[in-house]
Amino acid sequence: MFLNPIQFGKNEDLDKYPKRLEADAKLAESIGADFVFAPSVEEMYPEGDPLTLIRDESLESMYCGAYRPGHFRGVLTVVGKLFLITGADHAFFGEKDYQQVFLIERMVRDLNFNIKIHRVKIVRDASGLAMSSRNEYLSDLERSQALSIIDGLKRAKEVFDKGELRIAVLRDLVIKSILANRGQVQYVEVVNQKNLQKLNGALRPEDKVVILVAAFFGKTRLIDNMELN
Repeated sequence: MFLNPIQFGKNEDLDKYPKRLEADAKLAESIGADFVFAPSVEEMYPEGDPLTLIRDESLESMYCGAYRPGHFRGVLTVVGKLFLITGADHAFFGEKDYQQVFLIERMVRDLNFNIKIHRVKIVRDASGLAMSSRNEYLSDLERSQALSIIDGLKRAKEVFDKGELRIAVLRDLVIKSILANRGQVQYVEVVNQKNLQKLNGALRPEDKVVILVAAFFGKTRLIDNMELN
C-alpha cells in the first residue's frame, strides 16, 4: 500500500487523496492476506524523485496522459519497483484504469518481468457507479449526476449490439448523457483493445473496441470504460 507521489502532477490532489492504511489493511486481512507492504516515500525514493524512469512513449501522452503529464511514467516506475522489491508471482489490476493496466501488461512483456498480470473487472456500487477512492469527494447530487457516465456507456453498447457501427454516434451518446447531467467531458474515445489506438469512421462488427471516458462532476474527475465486444 503506497500513495505514489511521482504519479501526481503539481496541481493534482496528492495532499487530500484518501489515505486509509488501517482500513485497507483490515480489508486485505479479511480476504486472507498475511502481510501488507506499506513503505514510506523515503523508503521507495531514498534519494528523492528517481532519475531513472520507465516510460511508454507511444501511449503515455494519450487519453488520461494528455491531461496528466508524467502520470504514467510515475505509475510504470513505481509498479516496476514494487515488482522487483516484492518478487511477486501475480499482480492484479482493475480495468477501471484501462489505459494503466494496458501499459503495465506491455511493460511486463517488453521488459521480461517474471510476473503474471491479472485484469480485474470493474467493481460498481449498487447504483452502477464505478468504485473509486475519489467518489468520496462527490456530493449526493454529483454522485447521482455521475451515473450519466455508465448510462451513456450502456446506451452506446445497446445500439452497437443492434448494429450501430458509426463511431461518432457511439461517442455522442456518451457525451450527451454526461452533458445532460451537468458533467464536464474531458474525453470520450473509441479505441482498439489490442493497441489502444483511437478509431475513427465506422467499425466492423468483429472489431474489439473499448470506449474510454473521463469527465468531471463538480471538481471531481472520474474515469470509466466499457468494452463493446
